[in-house]
Amino acid sequence: MRIKNLILTTRFIRHFKKLPSSLKKIALEREAIFRSNPFDPILKTHKLRGKFSYFWAFSITHSHRVMFEFRENGVAVFIDIGDHSIYE
Repeated sequence: MRIKNLILTTRFIRHFKKLPSSLKKIALEREAIFRSNPFDPILKTHKLRGKFSYFWAFSITHSHRVMFEFRENGVAVFIDIGDHSIYE
């Protein structure tokens, strides 16, 4: 499965801008991997539970994640990025 189109929410963009440049660099590297294979083992992609059960997440670092959702026809929407507080 390849991601053909990636949509970024305003929340994701706002939180991405606040990240340190070192994390931004890693996030962009992970995004490239995600586009070619959203289930690449390096991403540790997983389905969320509870009130976020509609969403998925993948790892940027040990402590930072991207929360996203899959849509039809190879479209993904990045909902948020940050540490585990994005799940609150």
